[in-house]
Amino acid sequence: MILALDTCLTACSVAILDGETVLAARSEAMPRGHQERLAPLVRELMTEAGASFGDLTRIGVTVGPGSFTGLRVGLAFAKGLSAALSIPCVGVGALDALAFGRGGFVVAVIDARREQVYVQLFGDGVALTAPDALAATTASARIAEVYAGGPATLIGSGAPLLAGALPKATVLTPEGPDPVAVARLAMRGPAPTHAPRPLYLRAPDAKLPI
Repeated sequence: MILALDTCLTACSVAILDGETVLAARSEAMPRGHQERLAPLVRELMTEAGASFGDLTRIGVTVGPGSFTGLRVGLAFAKGLSAALSIPCVGVGALDALAFGRGGFVVAVIDARREQVYVQLFGDGVALTAPDALAATTASARIAEVYAGGPATLIGSGAPLLAGALPKATVLTPEGPDPVAVARLAMRGPAPTHAPRPLYLRAPDAKLPI
């Protein structure tokens, strides 16, 4: 049984799966306040699933890219619970989770502000590029280099910023990854031997005073 969490964008999301069966899943849109909402939401979903924490065998959590504060909230909670229950904690890329389960050419893209996007390209579920932080114009040029035609999807908060690069693409702007997708990705492969780390693609906006 797996508990999956996402707090790295503008949603607080939790899912609980028993194998392939979704026992409970919920996403609540919120630009801030993840720290206060995450633990109560997990408790509510565990009750809805009819499960106890002792039933869990793995935890999945998004590691970014995204909000520096938000992703640290999810990681801290997931790693603390993992340590308390002595079960593995698996990190999942937010861009991977956004693209999960979608066929054709997929651009997972998050608005990184300052005229930048976090972006990764996929073809039929396979990553074609590594996640990167790029200027929107550079990201559009990269899409033009890679796209070979066929059905296309732009998904994520930054999708409208790149719509001009794929004018016939389906454009989707969820508040964050589907927590069920996070769970399914976290179930893949053997348990990791180390705790997940945040995926920072650029330095934080906040600076220490000189």
